[in-house]
Amino acid sequence: MLWHGAIMFIAAFFAGVINSIAGGGMLLVFPVMIWLGVDPKIANATCTVALWPGLFAGLFGYRREMNDSSIMLMRLGAISVVGGGAGAWLLIATPSLVFARLVPVLIFFATILFMVQGPVNRWLRLPSAENESTRRGWTVVIIIQFFSAMYGGYFGAGNGILMLAAMGLLGLHDIHRANGVKNFLGICINGIAVFSFSIAHMVLWPRALLMAVAATTGGYVGARMAQRVGRVFIRRAVVVIGFVITAVMLWRMW
Repeated sequence: MLWHGAIMFIAAFFAGVINSIAGGGMLLVFPVMIWLGVDPKIANATCTVALWPGLFAGLFGYRREMNDSSIMLMRLGAISVVGGGAGAWLLIATPSLVFARLVPVLIFFATILFMVQGPVNRWLRLPSAENESTRRGWTVVIIIQFFSAMYGGYFGAGNGILMLAAMGLLGLHDIHRANGVKNFLGICINGIAVFSFSIAHMVLWPRALLMAVAATTGGYVGARMAQRVGRVFIRRAVVVIGFVITAVMLWRMW
């Protein structure tokens, strides 16, 4: 229906704006798809495809801050593809009824992750400790990134904060460089998820492409207005939306 398309376009546009300014756009567009009657698994897969192109714009924006990151990109990128693929196929194997019951929990978890992004960002601005990456070890970070990527392939909202925390353990305290690496890893995770969902025929392509155009446009608008719109206000609004959606979905289930 025409009005369904209009609602999805508007939701994806504002999701792109939110992703550009503060992140968390998935918490807006995914519930809208469910409200329109789309199966939760199909909605999740379609939203993943729709919001994936925006990650490339974010990566391009941080390209100058990513010098000397090749080792981190290769190691964490490889584990991100493996973990993202595992999460995507776990979603494919999950019965729709089970996933529908998990949705409120996933949205609540993503909202909590979104809430703690500020403290983690402040932690990442601390001076880098000498040899911190050697002291703490790559093994722990790779394990964290694997499960973060697995969660990203399965649902994904709020996954960025888990990746930022893992990079903090490596002593990467430059927030701009960390965000650039995070966008690259997000491309790896969602890229394998998009491929997996496509061959499993879980993507509503007309809706995904419509929302991709809207989200990309919103991301461009958001980038231009980021200095004029309060980031704190946007973040608080996303958190409120996340909690309200969680409460409404739990109420509908019971």
